[in-house]
Amino acid sequence: MIAPEGWPFILVPLCAGAALWIFGWPVVAGILLAFGVFGLFFFRNPHRSCNGDPLTACSPADGRVIKIGPAPEELAHSGLPQQVSVFMSVFDVHVNRAAIDGTLVEYSYNRGRKISAFKEKASLENEQNLSVWQGPAGRVALKQIAGLVARRIVFDFSPGDEAKRGDRIGLIRYGSRVDVFLPADAKILVEKGDRVRAGESALAQLTGADPS
Repeated sequence: MIAPEGWPFILVPLCAGAALWIFGWPVVAGILLAFGVFGLFFFRNPHRSCNGDPLTACSPADGRVIKIGPAPEELAHSGLPQQVSVFMSVFDVHVNRAAIDGTLVEYSYNRGRKISAFKEKASLENEQNLSVWQGPAGRVALKQIAGLVARRIVFDFSPGDEAKRGDRIGLIRYGSRVDVFLPADAKILVEKGDRVRAGESALAQLTGADPS
C-alpha cells in the first residue's frame, strides 16, 4: 500500500519523466523517473500488527532508538517523565501509528525550526505535533518532529477521536523523529540503538494506571 499523500510525489515525476523520455531528454527524464520510484519506496504503508498484550505500548515509528531518558519538564509535570525517541531516516517507513488503544485527549502544533532531528534541541525547537492519548493501558504522549529536510507533518486525528494500537495516525515527509513520553511506572522494553517498527515492535509495558 502507498500513503495517499505520496501520490503527487510519485505520479508527477513519473509522468513528466516518461514524457521527457519520449521527447528525447533522457538525462532529465531519468532523474525524474528516479524521483518517482523513490516516492514509491518512501511512501510505502505496510500492514502492521502489534502482538503484545493489551498493556504493551508499541512503537509509533520505524527507525532507530536514539534516546532513552527523562522527558522535558512540562511532560514530566503532566505525569509522563520518561522519554523514548525514534529517529527515522529517509529509508524508513514514515507512516506513524498509535502506540496504544485510546482517545486523543490533547493536541498541539508548533511551526518551529528545521534543526537536524538527531540533535536533542530538535525535540524542543523544531516543527512538531504533540498528541496525548488516554486508554485502558494508561496515558502516553507522542511528539512528531520534523527534521532538517522534512517539509510537512501530517496528523489525521482531532481531540476526541479514538484509535486502535497500530492504526495510522499520520506521517512525516523526508527524515524526522518521534518522541514517546511514558508514565514513571512504565517498563521500557527497548535499548538505545535498537531498530523498531511502527505498530509492531513492543516499546514499553504499561500498568493501566492514570499518571495524573
